[in-house]
Amino acid sequence: MSRPTKKTQRSTLEPLEKCPTGIAGLDEVTLGGLPRGRPTLVCGAAGCGKTLLAMEFIVRGIREFGENGVFMSFEESEDDLVKNVASLGFDLKALQRHSKLVLDHVHIERREIEETGEYDLEGLFVRLGAAIDKVGAKRVAIDTLEALFAGLPNEAILRSELRRLFRWLRERGVTAIITGEKGEQTLTRYGLEEYISDCVIFLDHRIANQIATRRLRVVKYRGSAHGTNEYPTMIDTSGLSVLPISSLGLDYPVGTKRISTGVDWLDGMLSGKGYMEGSSILVSGTAGTGKTTLAAAFLDGVCRRGGRSLFFSFEESPAQIIRNMHSIGIDIQRHCDKGMLKIHSSRSSLYGLEQHLVMLHQLVKGFKPKAVVIDPVTNLAPVGSSDEIKAMLTRMIDYLKNEGVTTVFTSLTEGGEALDRTEIAISSLMDTWLMAEMVLRNERRQRRLSVLKSRGMSHSNEMQPFVLSERGIEISDV
Repeated sequence: MSRPTKKTQRSTLEPLEKCPTGIAGLDEVTLGGLPRGRPTLVCGAAGCGKTLLAMEFIVRGIREFGENGVFMSFEESEDDLVKNVASLGFDLKALQRHSKLVLDHVHIERREIEETGEYDLEGLFVRLGAAIDKVGAKRVAIDTLEALFAGLPNEAILRSELRRLFRWLRERGVTAIITGEKGEQTLTRYGLEEYISDCVIFLDHRIANQIATRRLRVVKYRGSAHGTNEYPTMIDTSGLSVLPISSLGLDYPVGTKRISTGVDWLDGMLSGKGYMEGSSILVSGTAGTGKTTLAAAFLDGVCRRGGRSLFFSFEESPAQIIRNMHSIGIDIQRHCDKGMLKIHSSRSSLYGLEQHLVMLHQLVKGFKPKAVVIDPVTNLAPVGSSDEIKAMLTRMIDYLKNEGVTTVFTSLTEGGEALDRTEIAISSLMDTWLMAEMVLRNERRQRRLSVLKSRGMSHSNEMQPFVLSERGIEISDV
């Protein structure tokens, strides 16, 4: 028996060809996109983003990959679709005028089906085939299965027609997304579709502690490895985005370059050079000890040296932060005016933990800062348990380190707590840990700062008294 040639061996080992979606994070989760020339089922409850994902797949395919598309809707009219995605910057009318997109609204009258007792997809195949030929479409979206099969009482006929639909799409060689509503105990209402599609994506929109959270999961993907976790997702003016948390890990690059803390005497406590660049720093202490001020001084120093910075606040508005820092001689308004500093303020209860993570991911990706401040992380406590917050912050730290961003986290500790304990037990995740405290001396309160740890460098073991004055953060004259 002759051995297979190298050419034959290569052909049998060729990976599944994939069709990139262009949706932020989804291509990373699916390791390249959806199966090219095959159907993908996107299912979930009402309002989870199925139609948006399908529309983004079509529009981004046209814009970014030069692949024309057809969007066939059984629920929303053409005008409704155009208006609904206009806020995302998707001009569907323009794509239609340039013969790149076909929008087709199909109205199915259930009463006619019940009267005749007959139902097949021949008419749909003709109509869809004409739309594909009209623009030379490579991508198709069908929204949704429930409306298409609402008049079929017989499960056997339903299964047969679904198989015909998926087989017809494969024969046409188009990459298709078909949406379906979530069932009671199954992924879809009929509990059949997931068995006859090559890729199944499940979208979830859940409420916990009165806070909404969106997530995405790839249930199956024939012929390809893929991320199997639940991934945080967000819908904003840019569309749908997915945070592929599984891609983050302990493989980020490290160096020995240092970055100033923005306070000369604090640099001196860290072997005279400041923090390690790209590291994570925790500043913890009770209220009023100067945590936010130390963090703002760091960003001020980064901006003065020409680096962009991002201030992520859970407590104060941008105007309040600017005013408070100005009172002690730290002018961060000028950095905002020059576009070197961006302050993002939001209450922790506005989003779920995953949503905050996605928001940070987007801000860092768009602004590309050299330094970030998260102030304070303890404000996330009402949103999730200690373990959930720690898991989210671990993902956040891994992402920022992979991006080479130096990050300062502030953490509020309650009075009477042990100095080496943080509210949400995140000190082990940090490279450098500063403890700010208020002590009583001669009937006066006095601020002190100590370095509890700083990995990879020598550091002071003293408690340094300091004051906040109009000239900034100064060593106290004791």
